[in-house]
Amino acid sequence: MNRPTSGNDDQAAGLRSWAARQDIAVEETPDRRVAPRLRTLMVVGLPDSSRQQRQRVEQVLHDWHAGGQRWIGDPGAWRVVALDAASPHLTVLADQQPRWALWVDSDLEGFRRAYLALKSLRSRQGPRRLLAIHPGFASRSGLLNNLQQAAADFLGIELLVLDGSTSGRVGRRA
Repeated sequence: MNRPTSGNDDQAAGLRSWAARQDIAVEETPDRRVAPRLRTLMVVGLPDSSRQQRQRVEQVLHDWHAGGQRWIGDPGAWRVVALDAASPHLTVLADQQPRWALWVDSDLEGFRRAYLALKSLRSRQGPRRLLAIHPGFASRSGLLNNLQQAAADFLGIELLVLDGSTSGRVGRRA
């Protein structure tokens, strides 16, 4: 007897298909949930999902680890997944994936792109706590502090910011 396909089955199949297109290793568990093999960091705000963009995030993780950020563990054990903040899979992934980051670029449009990504996360029921990943700023004052404050005050999103130096500490709003 054929069982009608539930919406959850369709959604799981859609996520498996999306993961395959993103080159993410997945396996099915007995209850058909998708389980990543590595520690996954979902990253929004990258210009695109190319390997080059993911390598930028991986390099920051390596730099932070080398600078004393031991919470990272083995930087090579992270699977960086670039996701558009407007993805139709965002709500499901926000429930499934515990680690999220926002890429904040150092160019003139970096703040605008990051803030728009945060607004999209808010409107699409995305994660409410993200790590700011950035190529390094000489100081937290300015862009990073403003973005952190705007995320909290206007969007209800906690943005964790590490100092620009490789020996940075987690920065919190005063």
